[in-house]
Amino acid sequence: MAEDQNLKKVGLLGYGRLGQALAARLLAEGAQHGLELVFVWNRDPRRLQSTLPPALRLHDLSALGDRSPDLVVEVAHPKIIHDLGAQILSHADLLVGSPSALADRDTEQQLLESSRKSGHSVFVARGALWGAEDICRLDASEGLQSLRITIATHPDGFRLEGPLGRAPQEGPRTVLYEGPIRGLCPFAPRNSNTMAAAALAAPSLGFDGVVGVLVSDLSLVDRHVIDVELRGPPGPSGQSFCVRTQRENPAEPGAVTGSATLTTFWGSLLACGSRSAPKPGIQLC
Repeated sequence: MAEDQNLKKVGLLGYGRLGQALAARLLAEGAQHGLELVFVWNRDPRRLQSTLPPALRLHDLSALGDRSPDLVVEVAHPKIIHDLGAQILSHADLLVGSPSALADRDTEQQLLESSRKSGHSVFVARGALWGAEDICRLDASEGLQSLRITIATHPDGFRLEGPLGRAPQEGPRTVLYEGPIRGLCPFAPRNSNTMAAAALAAPSLGFDGVVGVLVSDLSLVDRHVIDVELRGPPGPSGQSFCVRTQRENPAEPGAVTGSATLTTFWGSLLACGSRSAPKPGIQLC
């Protein structure tokens, strides 16, 4: 019993594909990593009834503090971060799985202020962003001039809103958006999280400087393809440092989250859950 008191208590917001995978691993493996799942909340509480023990079901999000979490993991929707992120930080550290929410300047500022006031950290999961640490280091050394993230998948894998949701498919491969990530996130809140993580990894460019490209491709039925291209400033010879990577993430038809992202997010949870003295502010994990 004494050992259980030393476990870091984790709450989970969202019980879709990613939330269910995280809950299952926390229940099966959490103790060996020093973690204990203490509640799961979902926008539709009926989803919790089939597989989750009743004691873990949280029906009223305002009662979150009664479970005394050390870390709250959001894998629901950016709206949760918009509406409740600052409030959650008054109780616990927060791992954001929907960083597209931070494209909203007011939301980002509210989280920063709440983090500084409470001393709790805002962690952002890198998700499907390949090379996040390298981008951070290059940006910190003033060696990053441009960053471009292209995400392509089958149209059934998109959950788009506003004008993007009404955009027609023009041929087998259609560019739905190309421009600053800040302009994309409100209309593709569930499909722009990798791009948002890139904007946070490169604060010198941020949401207004990092370019996002969203592509609907009829041939990509079972995978998401993410291209990252970054360039440094021209050197004495006039040539620029350049890196291009392509990640093919297997995905079930119509799925928003690719299979490899499930593993990556678990790694992010373990990384921020293991930090004994988190620092205020927003940081990739």
